[in-house]
Amino acid sequence: MARVSIGFKAWPQGADWATLDATWAAGGELAVFDSAWGNDHLTDPNLARGGSSVEALTMVAALAHHVPGRWVGHTVLSNTFRHPAVLAKAATLLDQATGGRFILGLGAGWHEDEHAAYGIPLPAIGERISRLESAVRVIRALHSPAAATDAGVTLEDRFYPLRGAVNLPAPVTPGGPPIWLGGQKPRGLKMAAALADGWPLPALPQPEPSYLAEHRSAILREMEAIGRDPTGFEFAAQIATGLDAGSRAQARDLAVAFARAGATHLILGLPAHLGPDGIRAVAREVAEPVRAALG
Repeated sequence: MARVSIGFKAWPQGADWATLDATWAAGGELAVFDSAWGNDHLTDPNLARGGSSVEALTMVAALAHHVPGRWVGHTVLSNTFRHPAVLAKAATLLDQATGGRFILGLGAGWHEDEHAAYGIPLPAIGERISRLESAVRVIRALHSPAAATDAGVTLEDRFYPLRGAVNLPAPVTPGGPPIWLGGQKPRGLKMAAALADGWPLPALPQPEPSYLAEHRSAILREMEAIGRDPTGFEFAAQIATGLDAGSRAQARDLAVAFARAGATHLILGLPAHLGPDGIRAVAREVAEPVRAALG
């Protein structure tokens, strides 16, 4: 088995800034973690409406200095929250700031009450997937070498057209940061197979390893059908580590099972309000035993 990456995802809901900052700082001191992640919500997704949360792109930009040399990203950003041209510019800066270690996770958006509260349109799922596909093409265009020329790039798109758009300074990663797409249904899986560099499982509700195995197989079949080499494509499993030693023990066993089901990345989620002691417990009781089990 190839080496599996292990990361932490400190859910920012319900945590004040000082605690969130200290949690990432502690995570950066723990050698077992290869990556650090956030989610993208304007409120608490565990509630029907309201609740505390911070803006995702700002958060990762402000905290990335705590985890130098590690991958950072989101699983996943909501395409409905930001125009893809603005997101492409933000991703470019994060790519530069992390030395080419930013992963752009992107999904179609889903939380109805969250959108309604802020007056953000949430189209029907078919249109959301179409918009997500358009967004990926726009981001790829703005991360291309052509976007770093005076002429810029022009893209005919029904949702997000570009007219001589320039993206300077350019990303340090050729072609821009890797893009992971979070679609779960057949159309989303086909899009990931065709356009993405990776695919993450959802965080809510907690999936089982069989879910990963089934969807991984579907993506690989689609890649074969379109003649795409799957080498380097990433499959990420998100595992909630809970609030106590018992739940962390369950998370440890689940993480090992996900790796054996084909996950190349294990993302261990914990509420950031647990603070530095919480992330150290996740490292000690989950990440380190998983690393020992997997090698």
